Amino acid sequence: MSTQKMQELAERLGSGLLSFPVTTFDAQGEFDAARYREHLDWLSGYEVAGLFAAGGTGEFFSLTHDEVRQTIKLAIEGANGRVPILGPAGGSTRNAQQLARLAEESGAEGILLFPPYLTETAQEGLVDHVRAVAASTSLPIIVYGRANAVLQPQTLARIVETCPNVIGYKDGVGDLELLSRIIATVGDRLLYIGGLPTAETLAVPYLELGVTTYSSAMFNFVPEFALDFYRSVRAGDRDDVNRRLREFVLPYIEIRDRGAGYAVSIVKAGLDAVGRYGGPVRPPLVNLRDEERADLAKLVATIEAAKLAGAVG
Repeated sequence: MSTQKMQELAERLGSGLLSFPVTTFDAQGEFDAARYREHLDWLSGYEVAGLFAAGGTGEFFSLTHDEVRQTIKLAIEGANGRVPILGPAGGSTRNAQQLARLAEESGAEGILLFPPYLTETAQEGLVDHVRAVAASTSLPIIVYGRANAVLQPQTLARIVETCPNVIGYKDGVGDLELLSRIIATVGDRLLYIGGLPTAETLAVPYLELGVTTYSSAMFNFVPEFALDFYRSVRAGDRDDVNRRLREFVLPYIEIRDRGAGYAVSIVKAGLDAVGRYGGPVRPPLVNLRDEERADLAKLVATIEAAKLAGAVG
C-alpha cells in the first residue's frame, strides 16, 4: 500500500468513532457466519470511522486462523465499502506474521497488532517483534499497547523510523502521563487511539492530548448513544458528557466489573438486551449471570426511554 493510501486511512480512522464488533457464536460455541454478517451490515449503516474484525471484543484470542479469515471476509461483505475493515495479528512473532499475511490476503485495509503471547518482554524485544510483523505485510499497522507490550516513547520512535507502515498506536493502559510523553516524542507521525475497555471514561482527557478517536465497545449494541457521546466529546460539551457518564456509562462499568473478562461478555449481553443477537462467549470467558443480564437490560431501557422522551418533547 502506498504511503498516501496509508495516510488517508489514518486520517479516516482519526476522524470519527471506532469499534470492534463481537464475533457471534451459536449455542454450541461455533462461529455463526450469518449472524456475524448481519451484525456488520447493521453497524456499518452508522457513521463510524472504522471497524476492527476479530479484535479484542471480537474474541480474537479464541479464534482459529480460519475463523479469523472468515470474520474479515464477512465483515468486508457486511460493510460493503461503507466502512474500512481492519484485521488482527498477535501471539508469537511468527504467528502474528502469518495472521498479518492472512489479513492482507483476505482484503483487510489494515491490521491491529496485539501484544505477544504471555511472556514478559524487554523493549528491545518489542522493537524486533513489531519490525518483523511490519516487514511481513504491506498493510498499515496499528500497534496495541497493553499488558506485556506497553511501549515507551523511545521504543515507538525507533519503530516508526524503520517501519513506514506502522501508522498508529492504540493505548490500552490509560496512563495519560506516558501517552503524553509518547505524543511529545513521536508527534503526528502516528495516529493515536484510545483503547481502554470502556474508553468513554477518558475520552475528554484523551482529546485534550490530541487523541481524536477511541474504540467504543458499547457501539456494538447502543450505536446511537455511542455516537452521540462521541459528538459531545468532540464538541466540548462537558455537561452532556458528564450526564451520559453518570446515567449510563458508569452504571454499565459497575456491572462489567462484577466479573473477570466481562468486558466482552457484557457487550454480547447488551446485544441480547436490545433485541439483537449477541450469543455466548467462548471459554475461558464466561457469560453474565441472569441477575446481571437483568440489570443490564434495565439500564439499556433507560436509553430507549430517554430517546422516546426526546422525540416526544
